[in-house]
Amino acid sequence: MSKETVSMPIKLAFGIGASGEAATNWIFNALTFFYYNQILGLSGTLTAMAVTIGIASDAVTDPLMGSISDRWRSKLGRRHPFMYAAPLPLVVTIYLIFNPPAGMEDMALFGWFALFTVLMRVCSTLFAVPHLAMGAELSDDYIERSKIMSYNNVFTFVGVIIMHVIVWFVIFPSFDNGRMTQVAYMPIVLFCSSLIMVCMLGSAFATRGQIVRMKKVPDDLPPFSIRQLAAEMYSAIQNRNYLFLLLGLFFLSVTIGTHETLGLYMGTFYWEFTDKQIGWLILGNVFGYLIGFLTAARLHQKFEKRWTTVATAAGLSVAWSMAVTLRLFDLAPENTTWALVAFVIFWGTLSSVCGSVLNISVMSALADIADEHELNTGRRQEGIFYSARTFFAKVTNGIGHVVAGVALDVIEFPQGVPASEIHPDKIYALGIIDGPFAMVWGLIAACIYAGYRIDKSYHAKVQEELQLRKAAEAAVT
Repeated sequence: MSKETVSMPIKLAFGIGASGEAATNWIFNALTFFYYNQILGLSGTLTAMAVTIGIASDAVTDPLMGSISDRWRSKLGRRHPFMYAAPLPLVVTIYLIFNPPAGMEDMALFGWFALFTVLMRVCSTLFAVPHLAMGAELSDDYIERSKIMSYNNVFTFVGVIIMHVIVWFVIFPSFDNGRMTQVAYMPIVLFCSSLIMVCMLGSAFATRGQIVRMKKVPDDLPPFSIRQLAAEMYSAIQNRNYLFLLLGLFFLSVTIGTHETLGLYMGTFYWEFTDKQIGWLILGNVFGYLIGFLTAARLHQKFEKRWTTVATAAGLSVAWSMAVTLRLFDLAPENTTWALVAFVIFWGTLSSVCGSVLNISVMSALADIADEHELNTGRRQEGIFYSARTFFAKVTNGIGHVVAGVALDVIEFPQGVPASEIHPDKIYALGIIDGPFAMVWGLIAACIYAGYRIDKSYHAKVQEELQLRKAAEAAVT
């Protein structure tokens, strides 16, 4: 597709699907660990182990979905059949995660959580990989891709904002000490499920007109097999630029996952915020991701995707940990005060700007890598490349759950105890984990991202060679 063919309605239709995926990730990242550990009483280590099992399944299902999606032939094209199929089983698994049978012992509860975590991740992959691959096919233009992925990014955070506002301003305040009350989670599950269905099915339906314009499955693409999948993954990893993005994503996942997993712990025990004070923290996301949406493509034009990615990975790591780190040195306002809320929002805005631009940069870069791969191999396989993105997005919260779960057990953090009754040393240890420890891994990722090499001029050469090849093939036929 050319740049001119990607209209605003199509960008919006593509982007809205990300809100459904974001609602899935938000309810899992923000609430499930706290729910099983603090409400149901499952140990931090067992909770973390359940998520680790989910990660192991992702290692198989994400590239599997990418490979299948790249090859699928149907009247609905390569991507849309899966986008239609995913939402209903996804919301069923979310409901079951938050509604285990009463009276379960620890190991049975662990087994329940692990099983439905795996199934939820499979269903999420069923939508996320084809959806992102479809977005990569909407344009061949270097900058236009950044704009398309900006819509995916902004709708991701629309989903996050909607969930955050409804939970912290509407649902939890409707209950006495809502975040510590089991029945308060049921309305959240029902709302989240509705949002997922509307956004995912809406995106699939609204983009159905693009099916005939999508790239077709190459005639010479071998049929699916496990051996072929392994060969494709090996071939993808041989791409130097792809390998640097994967390694960067891996280390960044430790930073992001730790923060997301401990977010509710920090608001409840470290900062001692009320429900509404936690609700107002979303302003950091609103300001930050709006700025990121408006500036990402301009930054790519001026500084290239490589250096934009390096700078924003470093900025995200420092800014996200800074409020907690400053408190460790007694350089933050007092707990429960609105001055502290403003302080956290300030640093949250900076981290959100960096996170927004970083996400857009990586998503756009993956599409450029798919072009390079097509030139080198003759095969167009966005699904394989974007499956890595969904895998590492899940590893993000997975590693964070593992780190947080084990750490909470190591410091013997209490369950169901008010912040005022927790020993200060344990609160300080919580700050070490969410502050300096989380920061280091993102800085390592920034250094690794510097190895990415595709710039605007190189991509233009790749596109030129691809067009010459297509013209030659057309002349022969």
